[in-house]
Amino acid sequence: MKAETMLAELNRLRKDLDEDLSDLEWLTLHHVFCFVSYKMGDFQAYLDQQASKGAFEEFEG
Repeated sequence: MKAETMLAELNRLRKDLDEDLSDLEWLTLHHVFCFVSYKMGDFQAYLDQQASKGAFEEFEG
């Protein structure tokens, strides 16, 4: 699993919502997207660790 794949999906979810600074769902998606974008190396390491445990076998099918 590539970090870019998950980040793209997170961004798609974020873009599906109207930007609303009073909406907790939008704020959460926005800030998680920003944080993960800055920590791509750490996120990829986490995904690699999870992949070794079989976390993405069904998705990658």
